[in-house]
Amino acid sequence: MSPEFIRRFCRNRGAVIGLVLLLTVAIGALGAPWLAGNDPWAMLAPPFLAPGTASGPWLGTDALGRDVAAGLIHGARVSLLIGVVATAVSLAVGVTVGALAGYHGGWVDAALMRFTELFQAVPGFALAVVVVAIFQPSVYSIVGAIAVISWPPVARLVRSEFLSLRQREFVQAALLAGQSSRKIIFTQILPNALSPIIVMGSLMIASAILLESGLSFLGLGDPNLMSWGYMVGAARTALRQAWWIAVFPGLAIALTVLALNLVGEGLNDGLNTRLDGKPR
Repeated sequence: MSPEFIRRFCRNRGAVIGLVLLLTVAIGALGAPWLAGNDPWAMLAPPFLAPGTASGPWLGTDALGRDVAAGLIHGARVSLLIGVVATAVSLAVGVTVGALAGYHGGWVDAALMRFTELFQAVPGFALAVVVVAIFQPSVYSIVGAIAVISWPPVARLVRSEFLSLRQREFVQAALLAGQSSRKIIFTQILPNALSPIIVMGSLMIASAILLESGLSFLGLGDPNLMSWGYMVGAARTALRQAWWIAVFPGLAIALTVLALNLVGEGLNDGLNTRLDGKPR
């Protein structure tokens, strides 16, 4: 991480704020066993206690008397974990398919792009619902469903980068030097295509968190894990009676997604060597 990258990133004040928010959520997720204090599934107080009630948890309780604050902290771990793992799987598949298609071209490109379009022919969220319903709601099926609908845009982005970069002089020189296709792809072209992939990855984590929340809201989340989407879904029948049960996890989702988008914008600025140097 070069000083020049840090300078360009810090010039974007929104990105710095987003990074602080994201680090706060990440620290809360990592320290959940120590910060929460209570088991998020434990029924430790009367139901529907409002936030700030002297005899109850500081963010109130839900319909079963569970601590909303403990659910928020433990839910951060689940939502971030699913977002990061699903994005990592999507990037691995998308980069591989896009790199092979863009580098080899011809019938390989045509076949892989038709395969990619096959996954894009069905609306993404509907496909995720079908995948989770078929394999039963669990953290593994949710990660798989999100990965299935998230890798095609990555493949298209990487393909376009490879189509442009494979014509450059350094690639031709590597070919003349007798380097293998695998070595050229991973040591010559891919490092030069990482900037847009990194930016896209940060935005994909935000999308994955939203998708997991949507699936959990519909009752397709892992029933053994407390997540923000599960909390919002469980609160939908008591919105008028206890607004805080849905509002706090909803705010957590909104702020985390906003932070990831701001960080993605900052990464774009930091990795853009043609930035004009004007303050933001």
